[in-house]
Amino acid sequence: MDDRMNRKQAAAAPETMIEVNNITKSFRVYYDKGHLIKERVLYRGRSRYERREVLRGISFEVKKGEAVGLIGSNGCGKSTTLKLLTGIMYPDSGTVSLKGRASALIELGAGFHPDMSGRENIYTNAAIFGLSRKEVDACIDDIIAFSELEEFIDNPVRTYSSGMYMRLAFSVAINVKADILLIDEILAVGDAAFQAKCFNKLREIKGQGTTIVIVSHSLSQIEQICERSIWIMDGKIRMEGAPREVHAEYMAYMSEKVDRERVAAAQREEQKEKEEPKAAEPEPAAEETAEQESTPEAGEAAEEEPEEEDPQKPNGNRWGSREAEITSVEVLNGNGKAQTLFDPQEDITVRIRYRSKVALDDVVLGLALYRTDGVYIYGTNSLLDKTGVVKLEGTGTIDLNMRRVGLNQGEYSVDLALHRPDGFSYDFWRNTCTFTISEKRSEVGIISLDHEWKIRKEKA
Repeated sequence: MDDRMNRKQAAAAPETMIEVNNITKSFRVYYDKGHLIKERVLYRGRSRYERREVLRGISFEVKKGEAVGLIGSNGCGKSTTLKLLTGIMYPDSGTVSLKGRASALIELGAGFHPDMSGRENIYTNAAIFGLSRKEVDACIDDIIAFSELEEFIDNPVRTYSSGMYMRLAFSVAINVKADILLIDEILAVGDAAFQAKCFNKLREIKGQGTTIVIVSHSLSQIEQICERSIWIMDGKIRMEGAPREVHAEYMAYMSEKVDRERVAAAQREEQKEKEEPKAAEPEPAAEETAEQESTPEAGEAAEEEPEEEDPQKPNGNRWGSREAEITSVEVLNGNGKAQTLFDPQEDITVRIRYRSKVALDDVVLGLALYRTDGVYIYGTNSLLDKTGVVKLEGTGTIDLNMRRVGLNQGEYSVDLALHRPDGFSYDFWRNTCTFTISEKRSEVGIISLDHEWKIRKEKA
C-alpha cells in the first residue's frame, strides 16, 4: 500500500528538467599577456596570471514548467551559470544535467553568420538547437511573422540593426518548441511594443510547460515571469525563494553596500585633505573679525540642519533613479472618495501623483497586488495592457481604475513602478498603500466570482 502511494506521489510530482549539483568554475586572468607577435616573442616567459573563482559550489533544481530568475551584482556568476547550462562551457567540478531540448538566448546574434540572409540564418540557428530541415520548414513562417522582418528576411544580417538581430534571435529561440528556454538579458534590446510581445509570448510558452531560466538586472521583469529567484553573490547562492522576498533582501543588501562605499569615499577624501599641505591663511579683515566674534563660542553647539533622505539611495522597499518619482498614492472608491475599506465587487481606483524632473517619453506604468500574507493576486503594466509607454514631464496624476475587483475579504497591499521597457527603474515602490475588503460575504478563496445558483426540477 505504501509503495503504491509513493509511486503515485512520484508520478504526480513535476519532473526535474534542470539539475545543477555543486558546480565550480574559475578562469585565468592574465596581467601581462602579449597581444602583438613582437610582444609574444620578447616576453614569452612573462605570463603572470591569477586564477579567479567565479562559481564556488552552486546547486539548484528547476522543475518542468517553472520559471526561475538569477539575480546578483555584476561579476557574481549569473551569466557563467547560464553558459554552463547551455553547454557553451563546462564546470571545473560538479555536474549539470538538462532533460529535453534547450534553446538559449545568451548573446545577441550568437550563431548568426553576417553574410547569410535572415532566412538562411534561421535554418542554421535552428539546426544548432537540434531541428531538422523539415521541422524548420514547418515553423519558418511563424518565426518570420513573429520577428516582423518579412521585408528584410532575405537581406544579409550584417545590414540588420541590433533591434532586428534581437527580433530574429528571439523568434527562432521561442519557435523551436524547446523544453527549456535560457535567457540572458536579451529583453533589454528592442522597442517597447516588441518587448511587450516577447513578455506575452514567454507567458504563453510557460503556460504550455516550457521551463525558463532568465538572468536579468531588472527585478520587475523577473517578478512578472518567475515563481522563484536565486540570488548569487560571490559565486555562491545567498538566498532563493519567492521573488518578492528575495528581491527585498537583495535591495536591502545593496542599500547597505552603497552606504559603506559612501562612508569609505568620505574617509578617503578626509584623509586626502589632511595630507595636503595647507597654504598660509591671510590675516582676517576687521569685518570678518567682528563676524567671528558673533559666532557661537567654542563648546557651544551650532544648530545642525537635519540630513535629507537621499532619493537615489535604494532600500528594501523602494529603489530607482528617481528621474520620475511617485510623490503620493491614494485608494478611492467609485465616487472618487478616499477610503481603505471596500465591499466585494466594489470599484477601486489607485490614484498616483508623480513628479518628473526631466521630460521622459519611455515610462512604463506597473502595478502588482498582493494579499498581506504574500500571495500574489494580480500584476499588470501599460505595455501588457497595450497602452504602451507614457510621456511624463513636471507633475501630474495617474489613475488606475479597477472595476468590480471581485476580491474576497482580507487585507491587500499595492506595489507601484515607473520604469523603462528594458526594466530600468525610475521609481519602484513596494507596499505603497493597503486596503481591506470587508466580510460581507462568507465565500472562501482569493476572488469572489459573480455567480448564481439555478435549480431545475425535471418533469416526471
